[in-house]
Amino acid sequence: MKHVGLAASIAALVVSTPALADVNVCITVSATGPAASLGVPEQNTIPMLPKEVGGQAVNYTSFDDATDPTAAVKNVRKCIEEQRADLLIGSSATPATIAVAGVAAETKTPLITLAPVGLPEESEEWTFRAPQAVDQMASAIVDHMKANGVKTLGFIGYADGYGELWLNVMNKALEGTDITMEPVERFARNDTSVTGQVLKLVSARPDAVLVVASGTPAALPNLTLAERGYQGQIYHTHGSASLDFIRVAGDAAEGTILPVGPVVVADQLPDEHPSKEVGMEYTKAYEEAHGAGSLSSFGGHMFDAGQMMAATVPVAMEKAEPGSEEFRAALRDALENMNEVVGVHGVFNTSADDHYGHDERSRVLVTVEGGAWKYME
Repeated sequence: MKHVGLAASIAALVVSTPALADVNVCITVSATGPAASLGVPEQNTIPMLPKEVGGQAVNYTSFDDATDPTAAVKNVRKCIEEQRADLLIGSSATPATIAVAGVAAETKTPLITLAPVGLPEESEEWTFRAPQAVDQMASAIVDHMKANGVKTLGFIGYADGYGELWLNVMNKALEGTDITMEPVERFARNDTSVTGQVLKLVSARPDAVLVVASGTPAALPNLTLAERGYQGQIYHTHGSASLDFIRVAGDAAEGTILPVGPVVVADQLPDEHPSKEVGMEYTKAYEEAHGAGSLSSFGGHMFDAGQMMAATVPVAMEKAEPGSEEFRAALRDALENMNEVVGVHGVFNTSADDHYGHDERSRVLVTVEGGAWKYME
């Protein structure tokens, strides 16, 4: 398995004017705005990305898009035009990522996303994902529900692409089971109340509720369900795998179950798990820089984007020089043919039909216990 060691890859950002032969990477994240709890750890991880790959220096130009798709597009266009970007990384939230994927396809620049997104065919060709596919994570939730006798499921999720993606995937995942999903409620990322939606959920008395959100806004349904006395099981998606969610939700987060990438509980993984060693290295480095308990799974996606880049840039350089259209095409092809590339969120094996590349090694179930994530064996 291919594993780029963290000790060899940590370096400060290169801020000098890029040379033609350098590899130029443009990054846009949501360091501010509603998705800041995703974007900040991603931004914090940029200095841990490889400084040199295949004997060539790597230059990173990073932007804050403030969770705004328009700003994200402006960021990457600027970088493509001025820095001749060979690779794009970002963004943090689904709407901005979809917008960036459109630019990637238009300019024929490979993109590694930090959000799981469904895309039209014309954008899919140039887009690859660091996060796990939603259907993979959803199946873990459905398997747990079936094993624990859940028959009725309420849904409350973002009224945007992330929420709709999960809703569609869950509807498909529940086919052939005896689990029904209703009511279905939605809320906006910047809403300050979900009382109306929760009242409908509580009135329906489902065995469990699935919350489809991310970052700190994901705490709002838990808090409101607790206020209304809901006693059923609460599930979340991997979008909530942030300590900010636990901090804001407090006691209302206790017992919540969600699928996450292995890095979230790296030290609790079995020794034979391929992501344990690199996950613990990344955790140690991140927390030494940003404080104990500061690790977030979202920063792990940025780290894995670096792993993907390190494994594929040397392959592309065998065919063309960085800074050229031919190199970008070769890099796209290499990203589409990764084999056993180890990251903190699992192992990547991509193909023309799979631009995620994850398998069962890329997800675990955790619960919130005592204000921390606990690995569920």
